[in-house]
Amino acid sequence: MRTTVTIDDRLLELAKARARERDATLGEIVEDSLRRYLAQPVPVAEVRLPVFEGGTGLAAGIDPSSNASIADAADDDVTPRLDLRR
Repeated sequence: MRTTVTIDDRLLELAKARARERDATLGEIVEDSLRRYLAQPVPVAEVRLPVFEGGTGLAAGIDPSSNASIADAADDDVTPRLDLRR
């Protein structure tokens, strides 16, 4: 497939020199370089999650097996709570 790309003049000269050294075409050098580049794994940024390091667990009176108990404890009276227990 033919395409047009813009390449820095110095980089193009280096690629042509490498092609001559290896008795290859410029296209073969570009393909080989691109294959090698694309075969490298993409670096993934490390994600640091916050870790709770204080306290001793749930506050007194909260039943961890009860969604209603947890929801009541989290209720801050800003948003009306829907009664889903119907």
